[in-house]
Amino acid sequence: MQPYRPDPLYGALGPSFADIVAPAQFPQSVLRWRNQRWADAIGLGDLSAGAFQDYFCRFAPLPDNQTAPLAMRYHGHQFRSYNPDIGDGRGFLFAQVRDGAGRLLDLATKGSGQTPYSRFGDGRLTLKGGVREVLAASMLEAQGVYTSKAFALFETGEALTRNDEPSPTRSSVLTRLSHSHIRFGTFQRLAFEGDAASMNRLIDYCAQAYYPTLLDADPGPARALGLLRQAVAANARLGAQWMAAGFVHGVLNTDNMVITGESFDYGPWRFLPVSDPAFTAAYFDHQGLYCFARQPEAVGWNLAQLAGALSLVCPDEAVLEAALRDFAPAYQQSLRDAAFARLALRPGDLAEDLEALGAFFNWLTESRAVWAQTFHDWFAGEASAARAAISPQSALYETAAFAAIRRGLLSRRPDRAERLANAYFQRATPFDLVLDTVEDIWAAIAESNDWSRFDAAMATIETKRQALDLNALTPTAGG
Repeated sequence: MQPYRPDPLYGALGPSFADIVAPAQFPQSVLRWRNQRWADAIGLGDLSAGAFQDYFCRFAPLPDNQTAPLAMRYHGHQFRSYNPDIGDGRGFLFAQVRDGAGRLLDLATKGSGQTPYSRFGDGRLTLKGGVREVLAASMLEAQGVYTSKAFALFETGEALTRNDEPSPTRSSVLTRLSHSHIRFGTFQRLAFEGDAASMNRLIDYCAQAYYPTLLDADPGPARALGLLRQAVAANARLGAQWMAAGFVHGVLNTDNMVITGESFDYGPWRFLPVSDPAFTAAYFDHQGLYCFARQPEAVGWNLAQLAGALSLVCPDEAVLEAALRDFAPAYQQSLRDAAFARLALRPGDLAEDLEALGAFFNWLTESRAVWAQTFHDWFAGEASAARAAISPQSALYETAAFAAIRRGLLSRRPDRAERLANAYFQRATPFDLVLDTVEDIWAAIAESNDWSRFDAAMATIETKRQALDLNALTPTAGG
């Protein structure tokens, strides 16, 4: 276990960046999820059950850390309409720590009570929403996506009214562990207010906390441009990882994207059952703005809004636009890297790899092959040919349409094919979190308080994480 290393840096930015708030007082505190692996990674693994409850349900200050929770201030484009009336409305930054690699990590909440930005909301999180976030973050981590970690989930004993769930519904409070909660919208707020001095302080904070090589750049325009370039590369990688995982975030607003390119805040997310470019996750996304195939476009559009905000202190539009043009090639290379990692194949020439991937993804769409099954069947390519031959969808692999895809898979060198020895790959079908599976897990909890399906799902996700062994692809591997 790593030592506990508190480092509460965000508060030093000053009172204009956040509001001191008080956590809600909940009538109940029943632990439903404790991420022991990540607790060990930040030196909190030996906390007793009582101490864990005090810190992550009652939010007593951690030793030598923030003395009070901070509701962070930001704006954002929500479905491309600018909203200056948002901020942390049901959460706060609770603490900051260093992991064993020296990375600064935030412990922040969701469902911890009202703040000045709650507007007409109650500041709470439904238990179903908390369960869904734990499942999404854990599955994405298993599949090599750079994601926040669901650190703790407590059921809190309140009855909530919601329009999108049968009400009254049960309540919860979630703590997530993330490399950053500095949103694109954090910069947009300062640009909206014309506060160049605070913008430069925020850029300097990001350099110190996340991108220390930027400290070599001169403060002001050069450092702002360097930060944009880092954000472009990081978020190109994230968009590509979503696509390789067959994941649809659902709400890619600028306040839901962070400067370090980390996936977080899981609301109406979905995993693809089969490849469908128009597949949407949010029932309220009537125009398909954030559908599966448009996610890279959404990421690029959001980065353009970040560039627009940074123009407050870096007014040279030409250099900002040049940095944004790096997105497309960075995304293409990241997509190749992420997809080949999911298939456990070693990449080769980038152009040839991208052409092969395009054919593979087109076949997935046209054949209606099960997304997760296909990646499971062909893990390590040639090394899985016998497994693919007895797959539930083996007939699809014998069609003329798949012939060229098969030749491509068989011709590439496997990457660490020894991973196939893991018992997980003896499964005929992979574990996946399509909607029916998630609803089945929740139904057992809602109807009879039966957590056995949730516990079994989490155990299987951990088995899958160890079997795929993709975590080294992400900057916060955590063991």
